[in-house]
Formats: sequence, C-alpha cells, structure tokens
Amino acid sequence: MPALLIKNARIVDGTSPEPTAPMDIAIEGDKFVEVGPSLSFEGAEVIDLKGAIVMPGLIDCHVHVVATTANLGQNAELPNAWVALKSAHIMKDMLMRGFTTVRDLGGADRGLQMAVADGLLDAPRLVICGKALSQSGGHTDYRGAFHNRDVSYYPEKLGALGRICDGVPEVQRATREELKNGAQFIKIMADGGVSSPSDPIGYLVFSVDEIKAVVEIAKGFGTYVSAHLYDDAAIVRALDCGVECIEHGNLMSEATIARIAREGQFVVPTNITFDYLAKEGAKFGLPPASVAKIEDVREAGLDQLAKLHKAGVTMGYGTDLLGGMHPQQSGEFALRGRYIPADAVIRSATLDAAKVLRMEGKVGTIAPGAFADLIVVDGNPLEDLALLADQGAHIPLIMQGGIVKKQTSCL
Repeated sequence: MPALLIKNARIVDGTSPEPTAPMDIAIEGDKFVEVGPSLSFEGAEVIDLKGAIVMPGLIDCHVHVVATTANLGQNAELPNAWVALKSAHIMKDMLMRGFTTVRDLGGADRGLQMAVADGLLDAPRLVICGKALSQSGGHTDYRGAFHNRDVSYYPEKLGALGRICDGVPEVQRATREELKNGAQFIKIMADGGVSSPSDPIGYLVFSVDEIKAVVEIAKGFGTYVSAHLYDDAAIVRALDCGVECIEHGNLMSEATIARIAREGQFVVPTNITFDYLAKEGAKFGLPPASVAKIEDVREAGLDQLAKLHKAGVTMGYGTDLLGGMHPQQSGEFALRGRYIPADAVIRSATLDAAKVLRMEGKVGTIAPGAFADLIVVDGNPLEDLALLADQGAHIPLIMQGGIVKKQTSCL
C-alpha cells in the first residue's frame, strides 16, 4: 500500500517540450510505485498539487563537493575534518537547489558517501570516483615550477582533488586503490587544465599505455573511465584508448562530435564555471595564471552546445564549480538554454544525466522502481529555465528517497 499519493502533478522531465496532463504519483518507502491519472489508494497521505509542475530530482554530473576554495593547491593543504564539515554545508546547499544526486569528479571519499547514505547530513546522493588520477606536472599537480616536494600525501588529504601517478605500474596501483577504496568509476586528467599551474590546454599528459592501463582495470572491475579533456587531439587519443565519458570537451572538432554520437560515449559540458571564473575567478582565489587560461576554452565551449545537440550526443548537466562559486550551480540551465531547447537542457539534468551515471531507471525519472526524488517548481521551466535558479527560491517542495527535504508554507 503506497504511503504517499501526490495528485494532479504535471510532469516535466525533458522528454517533451510540454508538461504532461495532470498525473498522480504513488510512493512507497523510498521508491515510486505507480504513476498515472486518477490513482486512488485508501489510507495513503495525499498531497494535491493542483496542476503544479513536478520534475525528477535534478542531477549534476560534475561537482567537487570538497572544493572549498578555487585555489585548489591551498585546498589540498586544509585539515580533513574542516574540509568534511565545510563539504556538508556545500552539499546541503546543493540539495536545497533541487539537486538530489551529484557525481563527484575528484576528491570526495567513501567516508563522505557513507555519511550521506546513513543520513548524517542532508545532501544529494553522492556518486564518487575517489581521487582523480594525474601525472607529475598535470592537472591537480599544484606544486608549480619551483617546487618538487613529495606529494605522496595527496591520497590521504580530503581536500586534494587528485593524486599523482607516473608510469604504468603506478597508474595501475592507483586505479586499483581507488576502486578498492570505493570509487564507482575512475577519473583521469588526460589534458591540461585551468586551475593548475604547469599544464597548458592541449598538453598530452598521460601516455597511451598509461591510459589503456587505467581503462583495462576499470573495465575489468565492471566500471568505466571518465577524462578531463579540452583539446581535440587529446579527446581523440582518449577515445582510442577506451575512455567513455568526456568532461568539458570545449575544443573538440565536428568530426570528433560525429564520432562520439556514432559510438555512444557521453559528454559533460561545464560552461557555467568558465563563464563565472572569467568574471569572478580572482575574487574567489583562482591564481592569475589560471585566470589567463579561461578565455582559451570559454567561448568554444558555449559554441559546442548546439553542435553536440544537433549531432545527438548524450550530454550530462555539469557545473565544476569551486569554493565561493558553488551558488552558481543552477546557472548552467539558463546558460545552456541560450543555445539548445529547454527540454534538452532539462533532459541533461534528468534522464540523460542518469545515463551518464549508469543509474538509468533509478534516478532522473518519475517512474515505478526509481528512487522517489522529485521537485515541485513554481511555474513552467520549459518556458523559463531561470525558475530553476535563485538558490531554489522557485522550488517549494524537494523530496529525496520519499523523504521531504524542503516544503514551504505555500503547499
């Protein structure tokens, strides 16, 4: 017997440019059990939404919940306990924006994930890769040109987004350790980056043999490799090695876009972080050398959105925000909406995001068997994506796993 019946909800999940007709949603425990018109269950608690818009809980496919500052070298030096407590606040704010599931792309560990799963804090469901894998002088090596101090302590620092490994044996060991420690997929730094000091964009960092070694182990473990990538040559090389998800992808060619559409890999653009870093990066601690790299990728990333959409590439919603920029998380909706249809933008944070996370049918949908994650929106986001912004101001109800996490007096 369903314990909760939500009546007269018009569902928006990205599958259509229009909301559904009013539907009823039955919830038992932490799952949806039935969805359809005019449901009736004796004894169930009833919430009548009177035609309000309901969406699946939102999914962000690229976050860093331990990034308490944009200066990631400094972040890696902070005490673990402080980072954990600060991360709890960062994740609570994400949940209050309507994000009921997030995928962390470097830093979050099994301990944080357990704390979320055990209900020790209000936070999105957390999917983790553990520490991202980088090489000396690559993205997440924050020592700079004048320091060669040992960084073997990085794996033990919660604030470190990555760990350094060089050569096939070290890469194999690091991959196996992250999987042993609870990583659900592996993330590698296969190109240079903005926030690190020694690696220009287009820097072909890991060798082909190193990348293939990571992919072999991840696939043998039943999972996949996602890669930080901008430059087309680096993206092609990663695809040739078996990488299945491209993070960022700002500088890929149309031929590579067509290949990804044909072969079925995923892309997670993260345009809001570049848009905001260009304006406010220095204010939030991004070093000057990193600020100077932003324009190399910002405009190109925005231009890619329409091309990726037209080609039929599955895109996940991603933000990649750091430190004081986390409140901009929902800004990616309106930013993408300038280039692709609103229903496609929404789908990137629901059904398509679930595909990226390999959680299709479990999250990102309002359907029997899925986790009972949903948000109510005060208005139609298909007409105005900005309704998903403003720190959840237009989201009067948030439910995660059948538990109400936010409910304002207007409901």
